[in-house]
Amino acid sequence: MTTNSSTASVHAGFPSAGFWRRVASWIYDLLVAVAIIMLASALALGFAALLTTFGWITLGEGEDHAAWLNRSPLFGMYIVVMLALFFGWFWWRSGQTLGMRAWRLKVQQRNGQRLTKKQTLVRLLTSGFGLGNLWVLVDRKNRRAWHDYAAGTELVVLSKEANQLYYWREL
Repeated sequence: MTTNSSTASVHAGFPSAGFWRRVASWIYDLLVAVAIIMLASALALGFAALLTTFGWITLGEGEDHAAWLNRSPLFGMYIVVMLALFFGWFWWRSGQTLGMRAWRLKVQQRNGQRLTKKQTLVRLLTSGFGLGNLWVLVDRKNRRAWHDYAAGTELVVLSKEANQLYYWREL
């Protein structure tokens, strides 16, 4: 597969993903992330209710379980960990989150191989909750985000056939 001067370089047979396709995938994944936050919060509320039932915690006057959770920095860290597990698992396991699958994107090593656990962790720590993708607007030649450079990865656009192949292989 060859490219012309107006497109980014091609690695492992697929072109690098541009900014707007990344944004579309990010928005799709944002909806999934909201659902994960809601589920994780419901589980945390249930856990807090269980703790009060056993008398292990006491709520203040007029305080409910949600207020008790929000007082603790552990709750915020718990939510961040849940989101990191979601993104990390999908990036490491198949190279595609749900939004990436819908937009035919795949994160991979520069040689086309699946991410290692270390690369996944570096990508998570340097992604800036997706803001690292803004660098693609500056790096028009390579179309790589900050986290791609830090982790030695790239985000490519799959063909429809390849996207289906990755989907069925990972089931």
